[in-house]
Parts: sequence; structure tokens; C-alpha cells
Amino acid sequence: MSGTFNDMNVPPTLVSFALAPVNVTRLISAEFKKPGSKVVLLSAKRDELLLPDFDCLVSLYTALTESIHEGKVLSASTLKAGGLAEAISKMAIGNMIGAELKDMDFDSLFKLNYGAILVEIPAEFDEGELFKSINCKLIATTIAEPVIKINGIKLPLNKICSAWESTLENIFPTKPAKADEEKTDVKVIEYKADSKIKRHAPINFARPKVAMPIFFGTNCEYDVQKKFIEAGAKTEVFVFRNLTAREIDDSVKALKKLIDESQIIMLSGGFSAGDEPDGSGKFIATVFRNPYLAESVMKLLNDRDGLILGICNGFQALVKLGLLPYGEIRPLDEECPTLTFNTIGRHVSRLVNTRVASNISPWLSKVKVGDIHTIAISHGEGRFVAKDHVLAELEKNGQIATQYVDLDGNPTMDIRYNPNGSMLAIEGITSRDGRIFGKMGHNERYTTNTFINVPGEKDQKIFEAGVEYFL
Repeated sequence: MSGTFNDMNVPPTLVSFALAPVNVTRLISAEFKKPGSKVVLLSAKRDELLLPDFDCLVSLYTALTESIHEGKVLSASTLKAGGLAEAISKMAIGNMIGAELKDMDFDSLFKLNYGAILVEIPAEFDEGELFKSINCKLIATTIAEPVIKINGIKLPLNKICSAWESTLENIFPTKPAKADEEKTDVKVIEYKADSKIKRHAPINFARPKVAMPIFFGTNCEYDVQKKFIEAGAKTEVFVFRNLTAREIDDSVKALKKLIDESQIIMLSGGFSAGDEPDGSGKFIATVFRNPYLAESVMKLLNDRDGLILGICNGFQALVKLGLLPYGEIRPLDEECPTLTFNTIGRHVSRLVNTRVASNISPWLSKVKVGDIHTIAISHGEGRFVAKDHVLAELEKNGQIATQYVDLDGNPTMDIRYNPNGSMLAIEGITSRDGRIFGKMGHNERYTTNTFINVPGEKDQKIFEAGVEYFL
């Protein structure tokens, strides 16, 4: 790899990557899991050039792997450029679980020790028995207090975390530009309908069909398709071709036919047309405003009791069509809500907590109002904005489906928990009858083997609920 940019020259560089395939059910993560654990340093012998004894390393890694597979290691982290101090700080910050270290000098804390691994093991295990014939040393105990104690000094984890994050704050901001956007008081919305919407059509479907149009920039279709198939649906992924006028015309006709044969329309996430200028989702919305497609969509909803789900980019398209919150494809005006740029002015990718605020939607029939779920988000334009009277109407009708909440379950404008600054902490809304649901969170990204290091319920079962509606 080499190159030149302005006055910077990159010398020829070798970049090497290594992969270590492993059974996903045997993976552990780096952050401390609970107070009262032992923290043990595993390291290899070194020669006069500070190179590790590689035979010793193999023995170390073999013993560690066996202990992980046996469930005897709770967390582990390799030592990097910051040495032991860096590793233990990051392990503690993960779940804000502190550590009390044995007294040690500066060199022991910060010296380079590449190849060494810091591990957390349950208190009942003896490290000497667990890692026989390996250079292991008990250096700390995890504690409930969010501090690192060493040499008579207490270092609060929140200060360590702030110092760490501040390094790139000017480049990748974590706080909004305006201080008033950090206000945390947000209304808790609870709408519990006496009865939920039911299908009028007498025909049930053993396997309802999901139409999944794919546009330039869509990138979540495989995960969504997998979720619907697991839930018992048939899916058909349709690539909308737009290189020529003829391809667009043919695609419109083929998509209309697919919608007419389906019970559910699924608009997946991504960055359609590279997230068009002046708002993402516009290309998808433009396609569906075609009279042929618009007619099929409204027949699906009004004549066949169909459902529509839009996630992230799909949610943006539904709002730009008017399908959310109005339940119909209609022209937009200044009264219509929109989704716009995150308050911090950049893309955000992380896990958030969301709270179910309404039970009117069939998509949320398998959860209860008040349930909290941990959901992945990834977007640059997820901030829901609407005039006050529109928000009041959405709340009155039970159309505010989900809200971003903090660790105590309270809706908030705090950027740590409401990452885009949505008004009323709105993460998802529905049409008035609940059959159209749009949300920013990527429910499809959760599987039984993802986010295993994060506590909380992660499955809203929206795909199962959508399929069950037709059974």
C-alpha cells in the first residue's frame, strides 16, 4: 500500500490481516462481567531482545482456550501499546465495574508486554491450578465501585472514560453543538388500546409472502430476509434496476406484480442512492409514487389487510411518502413530520435501549407497553422532527410506537441514549391503524449469538408478529 495526498507521502507499506475462525458460542468479550472476580495476567518469558518465547506462548494460548471453552474465564483482553494500565482501564469501562490493583510501580503498569493477556476468572478458581506451567500473576480484584484503586489512589472510571473519549471529540463529536439539545426531560408515552386491529379478509396464509424491493444502496436485505424466513414467511427479493429508462419501466411493472402477489412489503435499511442530497430515502419514495405502484400499495393496505415495515432507510422512505404517519401516499407539506440529520452532525452506529410506547400495531403484538429492548442503530439521518400539534396528535392516536430510553428506562434527549436527538425521543411510529410501522433500530441484526456481552432483552419479535398476523 502506498500513495500521495497533497503534501503527504505514504511509503510502501505491508498491511497484514489474520483471522482465527472459532465456534461463535465459545466467544467471550473483553469487559469485566461482575464484581468479586480475580484479574490475572498471563505472560510468556522473554529473551534479552524482549522477544517472547513462542513455545511458551503456544502453551499459554492453548491453556487459555481450554479454560474459555470450559466456562472458567469471564473476560480477556490482550495487552497493547498502553500496557497493563490501558487493558485494565478498558476492561473496567465496559460495564463500569471497578478494579482494586495490587501495588505496583510505573514500569509494571505501562511497560510493553505484547502477547500477554489479562483475564477475569471467578473468585472460586485458583489461578495456579487453572493455568499450570504458565507464568500467571494475580494483579487485581474487580469491585462494584466504578473506580480503579492502586497505590492508595482512586481513579473514577467516568473521568478515565471522558479523558479517553475526548481525544477525538473534535473529529467525531459525541455531543450536540447546542447545549439545549441535551435536555433530558421527556414525556413517558403509554398507549394501551382496548382492542387491537384484526384482519377483515377471511383467507389465512400458511406462509405469507414478503415483497422486498432492493434499491441502489440497500444493504440489510439478507439479514431481514433471514429473519422473515425463520418466522415462517416466504420472501422474494426484487432488485429495482435503474440504469436506463427501459429498465426502470420494466422494474416498475415487475414490482407491481410482486406487490399484488404479496401480503407484506418490507423496505430494508441502507443508503439509497448514497443518501440523496436534502434527505435520504427520496429515491425509494419517488419510485413508489409511480401511479402503478402507489395503486398496488394502497390496495394491499385497504383491500387485502396487508402490512408494511420500514427499517432505517425504509422508515425514511415511508415518511417521505406520507404512508407514515398518514397511512396513505400523499403530497408532503410543511405540516408533515420528517427525519433529518442527527444533532451531532454525523453517522452513529451503536446499541440503544428502546421502550414500547403503544400496542396498536400488529408488528408489536408479541410485546407489551413498557417493555425495553436493546437494538442496534446505524444512521446519519434518524432525528424525528415534527410540529408540536403533530406530535400531540401522534401521541393521542397511539402512533408513537417506541421511544429511546436511558439505563433506567426513562425517555430522554441525552445524546448517550437518544443518539440522533429525536423529538419526544421517538424511535418508531405507526400509521393510525398500526399496520404500517417504521423504525430506526435494526431488529434484523440481532441473533442468538450477537451482542452476547450486552445485558437486556434484544428480540422484539416484530418479524414473528408480522407473519402471525396472517395465520
